[in-house]
Amino acid sequence: MRITTVLSALCAAAVVRAEPRTAQIYIQPVPSFSSSSFSSTHPPTPLAEISYDTVALSASSIVSYDAPEIPDEAALVRIGLYDAKSRSWISGTTVASTENFAKGYSPNIVVTVTAGGGEVVSVSCKGVAIDAGQTRDFGPQVVVIPQARGAQPTLNKPVVLSREGKTVEPEQEKTFLQKYWWMIGIAVFIAMSGGGAEK
Repeated sequence: MRITTVLSALCAAAVVRAEPRTAQIYIQPVPSFSSSSFSSTHPPTPLAEISYDTVALSASSIVSYDAPEIPDEAALVRIGLYDAKSRSWISGTTVASTENFAKGYSPNIVVTVTAGGGEVVSVSCKGVAIDAGQTRDFGPQVVVIPQARGAQPTLNKPVVLSREGKTVEPEQEKTFLQKYWWMIGIAVFIAMSGGGAEK
């Protein structure tokens, strides 16, 4: 009995103390015109390597960052996880403007991970204007967000249509007098006829 308790406690401690994970983020310029030779001459290149812990997502950090060399003819870039061996993207990719990497902007990398396993679902990037008076950290930042279910819409009652396809006006609720007018007649009759026997 005690052995199973000790083993289960050790397993729980091992799960809670998860090792930090790393992810290599790639970037690829996207041409503003349709060209098959452009993508072959500009393959995805490493942008950053991040480290994150599924238990403490706020402790995520950038291990290494390489400023991308973006050609002038590219107005957009594709960002995500890329497998160089299979030459395919292995996560959801996003498209961002090259202005996010312009001078005076600090790239903020946003990584979405699964809530349970911590696997990377998607990567995006946005440039934040550097304001020397507000911050001392001008380097790239990383934010890891767990995947969560979005808000569900609350639906109203369905709209009732007539045979002509027009909305049917709801009936006006009757007043107390309209509902119980007949009770007044009964009350008057009982009051008039129930005088009692004379002595």
